[in-house]
Amino acid sequence: MAGATLTPYLPDQRHDLGGRFADGNRPPQLTTTVPREYVHRTAVSEVFLTNWRAGDDGWVVSAQWPRAHTFYGPAHGLHDPLLLIETIRQAGILLSHVAHRVPLDHQIIWQRVRYDLAPQALRATEQPAEVALHITDHDLVHRGTRLVSVRQEFRIVCDGADLASATLLYSCHSPAVYRRLRGAYSDLALANSRKVPLPEAVAPQLVARERARDVVLSPTDRPDRWQLRVDTSHPVLFDHPVDHTPGMLMVEAARQAAQAATPGFTVPASMDCAFERYAELDAPSWVEARTTGRTDGDRRQIEVAVEQHGKPVVSAQIACVPTA
Repeated sequence: MAGATLTPYLPDQRHDLGGRFADGNRPPQLTTTVPREYVHRTAVSEVFLTNWRAGDDGWVVSAQWPRAHTFYGPAHGLHDPLLLIETIRQAGILLSHVAHRVPLDHQIIWQRVRYDLAPQALRATEQPAEVALHITDHDLVHRGTRLVSVRQEFRIVCDGADLASATLLYSCHSPAVYRRLRGAYSDLALANSRKVPLPEAVAPQLVARERARDVVLSPTDRPDRWQLRVDTSHPVLFDHPVDHTPGMLMVEAARQAAQAATPGFTVPASMDCAFERYAELDAPSWVEARTTGRTDGDRRQIEVAVEQHGKPVVSAQIACVPTA
């Protein structure tokens, strides 16, 4: 349920749909990112996309993953798989604006995000990773000329090797529609003033984290159930103020719950997350993990559910693979 409210661009501020530097004349000594507004980020350091261009049957979006990141940093010699989801998120938002002319003040709301990756292709090196996302649009729905929803399919290459396939399904909402949808919760200041106190974190090593600040689960009296920790001061998960719990925090909670439910350090080789409704800041959310018992080779299948007020918010199916 990623979204943001940003100043709309003017027609003469739009970038050529062929892509930035699509003529091949990018100065080789320069490194740049796409405009941060186009991926709904405030901090330039959190923008991973560097270019876009039209492809044979869709779009090609380029990205660069840093050798180190304060939150999505490499572990056990592998890039963080959730860096892949954040890159997919940014690519979907970027194309909504530059390809489909969705104004920047519209909300982009997730319905589903999924990936299936080859863990060996996540191997980190001494250089930043160069990532190419080959994207095709499907099931486009318009209201007049305005995009309402789309399903995007991804083929993703990292440093020249096939990394993953992925799917992103999202809808686009004007400010007026979003206010009607959210009601009183659309008041950003009011929503944040009512947030629940931040509960204690589980031990960071339980969820393969180094710092308590990056832990999004709080213990309960059950080992398979946690309260969601929503730290609105977190500089990455809350890059800018929002009126609800961000989608990427929900994905991180699913990953941490799956890690807590499996022994040793594991990589989420596949994730499939469905978003049912918003998680509000004024009430606790609860996270549960269940091992399904199904295995595929060395993969362990975990189901994670997030609920609030007894209603489902997010459901996730995750396949965890142990590292060598």
